[in-house]
Amino acid sequence: MTTENAQDIIIYTHPDCSFSAAAKMEYRRSKTAYTEIDLAKQPDQIPALLELTNGERITPVIVHDGAVTIGYKGGY
Repeated sequence: MTTENAQDIIIYTHPDCSFSAAAKMEYRRSKTAYTEIDLAKQPDQIPALLELTNGERITPVIVHDGAVTIGYKGGY
């Protein structure tokens, strides 16, 4: 889901990650706009993810107004 205000929330995801799917589902249910970066489709974004996670390949990573959350509801 991408809209004008989606820049406020960015979710780095991977298709095999159930926590990524759960995060996206919750944002869709609450009608919250977000920008998804699917690392399987956009591998050029992996360095940006690694910078946010101190070198760990973890998803989801949610960036909301500059605040970084690694994982979703205790899982990744």
